[in-house]
Amino acid sequence: MQQAVIAVFTSQELGFKGNPAAVFLCDKMLDTEDMQQKANVIGLPATSFVNIDEEGRCNVRWFAPDAEINLCGHGAAAAGIFLSDHLNKKDIMLCYDGGEIVVTVEEDFFHMSLEAIPINREIPECPEAIREGLGIPVVGIYETANKHLILTDSANAVKQMKPDFDKLRESEIFGYAVTALGDKVDFVSRTLVPHVNQLEDYATGSSHAMLVPFWAARIKKNEMVADQLSERGGRFYTKINGKEVTLSGQFEKLP
Repeated sequence: MQQAVIAVFTSQELGFKGNPAAVFLCDKMLDTEDMQQKANVIGLPATSFVNIDEEGRCNVRWFAPDAEINLCGHGAAAAGIFLSDHLNKKDIMLCYDGGEIVVTVEEDFFHMSLEAIPINREIPECPEAIREGLGIPVVGIYETANKHLILTDSANAVKQMKPDFDKLRESEIFGYAVTALGDKVDFVSRTLVPHVNQLEDYATGSSHAMLVPFWAARIKKNEMVADQLSERGGRFYTKINGKEVTLSGQFEKLP
């Protein structure tokens, strides 16, 4: 079994360390219990388990230390980067339960194509536990098939937010990307997941699959730069083309 640790959406220039993921290349896909146990021992935000089947498909599953992840953007990017090096191929197609993700690698830069996640509906009233737990103005809250999206009034509110996770857990809503128009980039965000051990994700591809179409419609731009203002920080270069979102960024292979 081959393995590596790769951080994605990094920026040495900005001091952004991105989101690290472990990648395991398995001769055959492990049992769910074994994968969960390994992810728990490793303790990174995501561990990607990859198997190349007899038809040459690159199958992937993702696990956080405490649960399986249905769609993990940064784990997909790390898996694609690992396989690009292993197979000596520029383009890697990853197959998972929800469909396919294409990762293209060029030196220390990668591009990843995901299906855009649309807004299902705007929620008329923000739950009080979330409003109090965030401690910042809530301009709007929107439901998607993935996380919720919470709009606030400024990039500074996103950056200075000090979430009260005990209060946030009083709401059953699993997780959300808190976002605002950027002052130095097109938009900024932070992703909070109060019901799991990690609490806040560092640089989240799945969140940007919904943030990109949301902001593209609001500011009328198909290409945008976005920063995730977590403790480690993440820089995203984004494009939207119809129902497809492309996320690009730098990466670093870690010891």
